[in-house]
Amino acid sequence: MARKKAEKVEPTSVLYYFYTQERWDNWLKTLLEMNFDEDPESDEMPEGLASLDNFSKDVNVSVMKIIKVFQNGSYESKTALDKLNEVEEIIMGEVPECEISDIIQGLQMRFLVLFMSCKRYLNGDTGEGEIKDLVKEGRKICGDDVEKALDTAAVIGSKVLNGESCCGKYLRSGSDDPDEEPSMFDEWLVEIDDMGEALKSLKKFDEEFGVGI
Repeated sequence: MARKKAEKVEPTSVLYYFYTQERWDNWLKTLLEMNFDEDPESDEMPEGLASLDNFSKDVNVSVMKIIKVFQNGSYESKTALDKLNEVEEIIMGEVPECEISDIIQGLQMRFLVLFMSCKRYLNGDTGEGEIKDLVKEGRKICGDDVEKALDTAAVIGSKVLNGESCCGKYLRSGSDDPDEEPSMFDEWLVEIDDMGEALKSLKKFDEEFGVGI
């Protein structure tokens, strides 16, 4: 009698935390000790901005690990969404009043597209339209309807998680138009680009996941 093929079992991940409150609090403490002022005599990035960049990358990689585990079939959509919500609750929680509150809240604004994109992707809702057209639409409406611009950016983000290419060629530099400041939509495109890079960096995470759980 042929042996029935064993069904794939989801990893027991109760003790696996993609992100923790302690980790978030430690980052905040570190950033509070950093200097964010630019030195006019130096070309180097202020230590605070450099640490903030690493902080952002750490969040992106942590969230993309959930996406990676979903993509390799170890998590069903519901499980991945539950894990995503756990991380979102930490990252998007209330920021205590401190010297860098505005900086962290600005970063949370950027992370809105991270979590919305992931939810769309995990729900199988990558939307309609070409990325180049969505970029044009998002930039056009951002000043009048930020919520709609965010949803447009999340559609782009979900498409990137689904394997489409974005967003390097669409990113605005300071030389594009010296009189035009990048909009929040442009900040979301930067975040989507960072999401894509973070996902690419996790090629070996499939093999490592489950070890020590």
